[in-house]
Amino acid sequence: MQSQRKMGFWAVTSLVAGSQIGSGIFLLPASLSVYGTLGLASWIITAGGALLLALVFARLAAEIPKTGGPHTFIEAAFGKTLGFFSAWTYWVISWLSTPMVVISVVGYLSPLLGQTSPLFNLMLEIAILLCITVLNLSGVRSAGRVELVFTLLKLLPLIIVPLAGLFFIQKQHFIPVNPTHDSTLGVLNAAALLTLWGFIGVESATTPSESVLNPKKTIPRAIITGTLIVALVYILASFVIMGVVPREILSHSKAPFAEAAQIIFGGSWYLIISIAASIVCLGTLNAWVLTSGQIALGAAYDGHLPKLFALKNANDAPKWGLIISSLGMIPILIVTLEQDLISQVNQIIDVSVTAFLFIYTLSVLSYLKLFWQGRSHRRLTKLELSIGIGALIFCGWALISSGVKMVSFSALITLSGVPIYFWNKRKLPVMTYAIKSK
Repeated sequence: MQSQRKMGFWAVTSLVAGSQIGSGIFLLPASLSVYGTLGLASWIITAGGALLLALVFARLAAEIPKTGGPHTFIEAAFGKTLGFFSAWTYWVISWLSTPMVVISVVGYLSPLLGQTSPLFNLMLEIAILLCITVLNLSGVRSAGRVELVFTLLKLLPLIIVPLAGLFFIQKQHFIPVNPTHDSTLGVLNAAALLTLWGFIGVESATTPSESVLNPKKTIPRAIITGTLIVALVYILASFVIMGVVPREILSHSKAPFAEAAQIIFGGSWYLIISIAASIVCLGTLNAWVLTSGQIALGAAYDGHLPKLFALKNANDAPKWGLIISSLGMIPILIVTLEQDLISQVNQIIDVSVTAFLFIYTLSVLSYLKLFWQGRSHRRLTKLELSIGIGALIFCGWALISSGVKMVSFSALITLSGVPIYFWNKRKLPVMTYAIKSK
């Protein structure tokens, strides 16, 4: 691949930030407000966990700069069987949860569009999805450049509103610290499961390794930089919104940023916030469509998906991986045409978060096995070992907090790959990494 088609540091950093900063930043302050100040504290806990995971993925990516993402690390540590199921799970959830981002784009545009029919919304959602898919078919460099623009555009309002809001914070809005009847630990568990959704995508920079300039240096720096940016944006924004908007209003708000902007600036700022929210979601959509294609590409290289997924177009984009991933989102968009099914789709997102935790846990275990046992050129230092153990504890705590029901549903996503696994053993020869150079 020619260097001019590859992604640089800032494009990869924007991919990391864009994958994590999505509709959650505009919705979660309202959901967290019912937990009081402890809801705000949950951001700090999950930000710490996300940074530990970022450090783990940075080291893994530096040692194993292969396209595909987490499954490449898991396979290197535990073999092809776990490699397949992690690749399958990661690919499925990468597009299974993405339709909610598409829905959010249109939802945030509703103040501008006015009253529209469900069918019109569906057509607009599909059109937006197809446009983003076509953009990614033009190559990762083009998608990366657009992602950088999206990231810059969405960071501006996400910074301006919180900074201006610092002068409008009311201390009484943070009292009581725990307005619920649950214990502090119980509240933190419940709130942290919400905020964890905001950091899903911390590993996204590892998926397009072959499409990155100097991946051993670029990807680790981008993962850490991008995650730090995301953590600062989330914590600052939530702190200001919870301090500016009274809890009784915030807890019922569908647009927390708009509520805050109305108090801070007055006028018709809700329209500007609606546009900003749509840009946020478009950036997230672009990042996850790109990621889905690269996951399928890497899985095909390693023999986990049919060779079809390894085929590229003239722009060096994994055309079938992108097309099939995007087509898989359309049935979910059709399901959401019925308003009473929205809650069911939200449950799909909850299941997806838990499924991501499976992948993160296996990735941390891979980190410990590969480097603690000295299978790389440099063993873990005491600090790096502590980072790995801390990340493992964080993932274990999050899985336990998810509950048996969510863990069971998420396991079904992994088990859905069993027929493909046995089909691969019969029909698919293992593809070598050298296929990338052909």
